[in-house]
Amino acid sequence: MNPTDQRLQAVFREFFNDDSLELLDGMTFSDIRGWDSLAHMNLINALEAEFGLKFSVRELMKMKNVGTIRQVLAAKVSAA
Repeated sequence: MNPTDQRLQAVFREFFNDDSLELLDGMTFSDIRGWDSLAHMNLINALEAEFGLKFSVRELMKMKNVGTIRQVLAAKVSAA
């Protein structure tokens, strides 16, 4: 697991208070307890704070599962 993925998983574990959470690309709102639309926006804010970046509206619209969050985040981190 690369450092970006490790940090992403750490944010998810802390945010959802689940130290055993293992992220898979296909995971969506229905796979993680407590992940609803409000939690999603707060999760995005936590990711922005952790990585020191801001997501565009277009990027936010793509982020419907762990895989797309990982892809958008990786692109942002590599561009920074």
